[in-house]
Amino acid sequence: MIHALLIEDDRKLASLLVEFLEQNGVATTLAMDGAQALNALAAAHFDILLVDIMLPGMDGLTLTKKIRERWQIPVIMVTARDDDADKIVGLELGADDYLAKPFNPRELLARIRAVLRRSQAPTEEGRFSSGGLIIDFGAREVLVDGKRQALTTHEYELLCALAKNAGRVLSRDRLLDLVKGTEADDAFDRSIDVHVSRLRQKIEPDPRHPRYVKTVRGAGYLLPRES
Repeated sequence: MIHALLIEDDRKLASLLVEFLEQNGVATTLAMDGAQALNALAAAHFDILLVDIMLPGMDGLTLTKKIRERWQIPVIMVTARDDDADKIVGLELGADDYLAKPFNPRELLARIRAVLRRSQAPTEEGRFSSGGLIIDFGAREVLVDGKRQALTTHEYELLCALAKNAGRVLSRDRLLDLVKGTEADDAFDRSIDVHVSRLRQKIEPDPRHPRYVKTVRGAGYLLPRES
């Protein structure tokens, strides 16, 4: 069974979501604020986190940043703030998806399953290396100059798509096809450049002058061949 941590301070909505999710195979623990969420994460294993932005005290964006510093659990932001700036900030901080209220609980369930399918995709054997960048496909691990990098599911899949086509320029549309296949994911569609920027912040010695994920003006992105 999937185990989700729902971080939501609206008791009525939280109760409805917990009931719906548990009826559909998602065991759900509720945290009413950021402090409760961090305590829950320290005490138990969760497969996915559902984070509201507008929380009392520590807001959901700050909480997501703190979570990403310690855990690599998939995160879906669930919020009443349907603002593009909030979506971009949420994705930059490491959220894997973003769902605006009001929403149909079935859509939330579908997004949970979609994010988990991506994060639990079968691994491939082998490694890729280019300069100080190493991707271990079997372990789903990325190292830069010997240091492990904590990537989100989208960031990892994007990097793998580039690595498996190293030396070839991939357009944004082609990257979308490789990363998500036929699965609908509007959050990724609207933010591929944001994901590239986030990826560079994590793996590039100087993100303003990329060594690994290079931009080919008017064409797309390129990762140099193995070395």
